[in-house]
Amino acid sequence: MAANNDQAPSAGEASSADGAAAIAARAGRPGRGGLRPPGWLALAFLLPALLILGALVLYPILYSIGRSLFDASGTRFVGLGNYVDMFTDRATLTAIRNNAIWVAVAPTLVTGLGLIFAVLTERVRWATAFKLLIFMPMAISFLAAGIIFRLVYEQDPQRGVANAILVAVHDTFAESSKYPGARPRDTRLLVKQADGSYATGTALRTGSTVQFGLVGVAPTKLPEEARPAAAPPSAGNGQLAGTVWLDFALGGGGRPGQIDPREKGMPGVKVEAIRDGKVVDTAETGPNGEFRFSGLPDGGYTLRLAASNFAPPYNGLSWLGPMLITPAIISAYVWMWAGFAMVLIAAGLSAIPRDVLEAARVDGATEWQVFRRVTMPLLAPVLVVVFVTLVINVLKIFDLVYIIAPGSVQQDANVLALQMWLVSFGGGNNQGLGSAIAVFLFLLVVPAMLFNIRRFRRESR
Repeated sequence: MAANNDQAPSAGEASSADGAAAIAARAGRPGRGGLRPPGWLALAFLLPALLILGALVLYPILYSIGRSLFDASGTRFVGLGNYVDMFTDRATLTAIRNNAIWVAVAPTLVTGLGLIFAVLTERVRWATAFKLLIFMPMAISFLAAGIIFRLVYEQDPQRGVANAILVAVHDTFAESSKYPGARPRDTRLLVKQADGSYATGTALRTGSTVQFGLVGVAPTKLPEEARPAAAPPSAGNGQLAGTVWLDFALGGGGRPGQIDPREKGMPGVKVEAIRDGKVVDTAETGPNGEFRFSGLPDGGYTLRLAASNFAPPYNGLSWLGPMLITPAIISAYVWMWAGFAMVLIAAGLSAIPRDVLEAARVDGATEWQVFRRVTMPLLAPVLVVVFVTLVINVLKIFDLVYIIAPGSVQQDANVLALQMWLVSFGGGNNQGLGSAIAVFLFLLVVPAMLFNIRRFRRESR
């Protein structure tokens, strides 16, 4: 009897179970477990968000597609004419080419640097400070970053940090000229050569002296060791002597072509003695500008002031020129977004099971083999998400290009988003063509977005 009581529910329990089943059936949810709200209630909660999405996303997309089928005024239907013009316009083709360069280079660089930085954060003691330093540019707006790098890439080394560094490195290994822009006062005595040097127009025989007066250099720019110029002493057999001085004095006065008491010599000028088209000897002027050649065979010689004395100083690279403007802007983008990639990849690294890595090391794998054969395959989903996200981002790049590229080279750095703005609002006043470019850019972004969405759904399942 006790066994029967254990197996058969009481009348009260049966009625309770039947009531719960009836409520679940009325709620439209089979089996047991809570109530599902009616469909209209869920729709009521979603309606505000749907209205905002429709007004800010769906309507602009549909309007842009429709507007791309009309001319600049919006009154005449042109069909696909704007799309034909888009692929025949040189500026738009340049923008498409530059966007292709951006997609091929920028996401790869950012993802690679992010991976390197993420690995470093696990191996350095000051990881927190390192992460803060790398991630800090993400707190800066594109506008502010563009202004910063516009100054960094200035041509003048006194203002541009990039060229200041290049000039410092260059001058460490290659001495720059001391008198850029200097030129002779007497162009009959010294004749400019094709390579930028200055040579005597007539040959000088041994035992002669000569004076070379130069201008084009500010007296305040002379080297500190410069002393008052002095006429060269007489030259003996097998010798040639002379003086190179600045034929100009502060306050004016003096006689052109003659050494005056207030005029200084030009030290460090390289002078070459040439015979039969060959350099047979070289000399360098002293603090008072004197130079001397000794031990020369008798005969006639041409004296030449080497071109290296007057070469313009090295001022670095033209970062904002047509050749380097796109790589320069990509470098600014990499500086900003490397922190973003580092944070995401570091999160992926921290999620990798440590016992898997230790098992590989126990089996005799080197650190490089562990990284290449264990870490990278486990980290691949994160790397793909970061890469695809960056691809979407660079397809829409606008701010950095608009701010950094000067007006003279803006077309060389042009991208689709910038071209869309220029055509529509930046002077082109052709919103039909601008809408066509916007639709084309949207079609480029959609596949990458769908790829990311599919990955997120697959991972959630």
